[in-house]
Amino acid sequence: MEPKFIVDSNVGKLARWLRMMGYDALFFDEEDDGKMAKIALAQGRIIITKDSEFMKRRVITAGRVKAILVSGDNSELQMRKVIDKLNLDHEYRPFTRCIECNVDLISRERGDLEQVVPARVFAIQEQYMQCPSCHRIYWRGTHWQAMSRKLKEFGPAKA
Repeated sequence: MEPKFIVDSNVGKLARWLRMMGYDALFFDEEDDGKMAKIALAQGRIIITKDSEFMKRRVITAGRVKAILVSGDNSELQMRKVIDKLNLDHEYRPFTRCIECNVDLISRERGDLEQVVPARVFAIQEQYMQCPSCHRIYWRGTHWQAMSRKLKEFGPAKA
């Protein structure tokens, strides 16, 4: 079963990293931590937080909700901890989810986007994906290449 996450606002960049890998990762930016725990319990989500006090909640200590405590401010080191702790596949379903709103992307026909994407992009890109929720369009440009390289760094260490 595919792990699903709820990411506390104190480690919000991890939601984007998880989405880049293709994992369902809600971003929780409300004040009520109890609500985050309720959502995790109801939806079977793993909580990722930097809040050590949150980890003392009964729902966590009793094992009803799985939670991972990360530390520090380096999001890449935090992500490495999550990947290692859960044995996540950094190449699970890369770039299949909107990094903004967490919805599965849909493939779009190139011809349908000529008036939507920049002309220089349209001239060189063949494949496009779009978020059906926020309508953001994705293609395999330089930003995608940089993110791909970064995801590879999360892979197993070379011997």
